[in-house]
Amino acid sequence: MAAVSTKPSERLDELGIELPAVAAPVAAYVPAAQVGNQVWTSGQLPFVNGSLPATGKVGADVDPEDAYNLARTALLNALAAVDDLVGIDRVTRVVKVVGYVASEAGFTGQPGVVNGASDIVGEIFGEAGAHVRSAVGVAVLPLDAPVEVELIVEVADA
Repeated sequence: MAAVSTKPSERLDELGIELPAVAAPVAAYVPAAQVGNQVWTSGQLPFVNGSLPATGKVGADVDPEDAYNLARTALLNALAAVDDLVGIDRVTRVVKVVGYVASEAGFTGQPGVVNGASDIVGEIFGEAGAHVRSAVGVAVLPLDAPVEVELIVEVADA
């Protein structure tokens, strides 16, 4: 990943990306919580304007390439939750990305799908976006979403 010298908000502008509104929780939880110098997000689905653009299992109902883009969208939703809580420019490092992929039996391409989240993190944060990660295949996700993404970031003091 190349070094990025601008603030994350400036980099988003350069990339032509506008963070979405924070997705409303679909159950009893908050979108993000700060613990010390870290912000942890709840699992974020790939909502676009309040709805899922695709549903079903990757490898059956959803192509892996489409799921890659859905993982990217879910990551942007997670960043929106971080931005709403503390401000995106306070992020000093992306610590961990966790991606869940609703997978057809036998589908083993979860890492490629979750790259949709990891790749956009690198584009926005450069070296500060180098993170640890899990890519997990599951039988089903809430609302029959194909992917769900969680994010942990380190933040600077206010």
